[in-house]
Amino acid sequence: MTAVPPADAERVVAVVVTRHRPRLLADSLTALGAQTRPVDHLVVVDNGADQETEAVVRACGLPVTYLPSRRNLGGAGGFALGMLYALALGADWVWCADDDGRPADEHVLAVLLDSARRHGLAEVSPLVTDLAAPDRLAFPLRRGLRWRRRRSDFTGLDLLPRYASLFNGALFRAAALDAVGVPDYRLFFRGDETEIHRRMLRAGLPFGTCTAAAYLHPEGTTEFEPILGGRLSAQYPADDVKRFFTYRNRGYLMAQPGMRWLWPLELVRFSWFFLVSRRDRGGWREWLRLTRAGRRERFARG
Repeated sequence: MTAVPPADAERVVAVVVTRHRPRLLADSLTALGAQTRPVDHLVVVDNGADQETEAVVRACGLPVTYLPSRRNLGGAGGFALGMLYALALGADWVWCADDDGRPADEHVLAVLLDSARRHGLAEVSPLVTDLAAPDRLAFPLRRGLRWRRRRSDFTGLDLLPRYASLFNGALFRAAALDAVGVPDYRLFFRGDETEIHRRMLRAGLPFGTCTAAAYLHPEGTTEFEPILGGRLSAQYPADDVKRFFTYRNRGYLMAQPGMRWLWPLELVRFSWFFLVSRRDRGGWREWLRLTRAGRRERFARG
């Protein structure tokens, strides 16, 4: 059995994935470097491999490894590469971040580590709040029959078990990645976080969201269109590329163990959205084509 190192000897490696956003990356790295519990090492995967981004990384003041990729690996491939590199460095914990988000304050890493230890978690995430309005959640969270939209809705609640927003500030034990692996590169981006969440549930790992910690991120509600009087919503990214990966990857996910029950509901939801709400038969056929491609594991980039 592998000996567990004492808390003060555990090695935290942060992994950041970026592409052509050096100014946002600089803000993210500044917040990572200001943590009261310092990051032991930083790994930056640059899917754009440009000199301006490299200059930002070299100037961050943290012990850092810069990994430029001449091929855009997407979020899934970028995090897979960064996580494996972090494990190869001897990480006990891997802390994930994107270039357009950052910890809300200097105590986030310390609070997440404390929560993981107190609750015996394999993974712990902060609440993801809107960069422009930090008390508002960047992604509304449904608890029971109610949608929670503000950080204050969780006052007095220490942990949300079995819920985590990945990879925005998510902190993984190395042993958790041993059990569930790293993101599936085939997904490229969109759905890779849901797939890891599915694997953690299937593996029976204890994980959750620490409500005392927050991670700032641009809000993500604009893609969701209300249907049936707001009782349900359908995701409709405005960008063709985002729609391609969203619908294709979700088709794949709904064919996997633990998520197959979603397919009949998704068929009803999106048929209503495209055929009744939008009256867009061509959009419905495209959604169905992409969803079927994902279910059949046809992963060409398109």
